[in-house]
Amino acid sequence: MAASLDIRQLISSELILVGEIDRTEHIDVLYVQEGDRLIENEGSWDSSAWDSEGHGEHTVESKIRELHGYLDLGGIAIGALVDERLVGLGVVIPQLRHRLAQLAFLHVSAQWRGTGVGTSLSDRLDDLARRAGASEMVVSATPSRNTVTFYRARGFIPMAHPLKVLTDLEPDDIHMHKAL
Repeated sequence: MAASLDIRQLISSELILVGEIDRTEHIDVLYVQEGDRLIENEGSWDSSAWDSEGHGEHTVESKIRELHGYLDLGGIAIGALVDERLVGLGVVIPQLRHRLAQLAFLHVSAQWRGTGVGTSLSDRLDDLARRAGASEMVVSATPSRNTVTFYRARGFIPMAHPLKVLTDLEPDDIHMHKAL
């Protein structure tokens, strides 16, 4: 991890920095969830960068709207910056339900994955949720092997009965939870 890494809470006006994150990734395994079981599907997919123009689902504008929506629900955004450039961003909603937090958003730039940035952000989000009184956290994870492996290493396990509100939003995601 770089010595100049700064992890801090972001204010609403800083959410536009999400466009600095390089979310590109080659994916060789996608999972399908059946209850608490994960079924592995091998293949070759590429996750492209968010489009800097336009209004669709995979645009920077759409991610900014999504982040503002989380903050409107009481979410807290934490950024990882290196030399004033955003390399990771996470959001926790500390009280999705009574004592239940949601890790709502976590992205780390491709060149910073595997350096501890994601773990540092995740640890900070866990702490914020605990301090707000949560005893459990849920996440809707992209179904790629790298993402699921990351969350499993953070203590998350697949939920046999995911929350309907989350499966309605992200039906293809892997819905996981952990005790805090």
